[in-house]
Amino acid sequence: MKVETAMIKDVSAIFEDETVEEFIISCIRKNRSGFPVVDEHFRVVGFISESDIINNALPSYFSLLQSASFIPDTHQFVRKIGEIKDEPVSKFMVTPPIVIHPEDTAIHAADLLIKKRLKAIPVVDSEHRLIGIFTRINLIHVALEGKINNQ
Repeated sequence: MKVETAMIKDVSAIFEDETVEEFIISCIRKNRSGFPVVDEHFRVVGFISESDIINNALPSYFSLLQSASFIPDTHQFVRKIGEIKDEPVSKFMVTPPIVIHPEDTAIHAADLLIKKRLKAIPVVDSEHRLIGIFTRINLIHVALEGKINNQ
């Protein structure tokens, strides 16, 4: 199956100059954990997720310990979020973005989702403009229908 058949076509994005606070509000409003980051021409220039913000706001050792109980001062986390809330998302986004194309196969998208441990991959056209998104639930749905290997 091709990505274009399974992707979400009505997709939200965030502009690279929007703030971290605007990103957080968009995540809450749309019940999402991340967004493709686009420029003024709607070309995908990065991807920002809640993990990117958390990793920036917590000491580096947190990722090694994998437990909030080891944060010596929770006020440090709150303070750091307050410090970065007005920064542009472009400062924290993942670049270069991992993207796929509508003519790619679902199995190729599955490979990227699994190997790179992603929740979503932006789908772009030949000019790198955002046209959709392929998520883990899209992968699960395609697999459920037994169409993951279909062309």
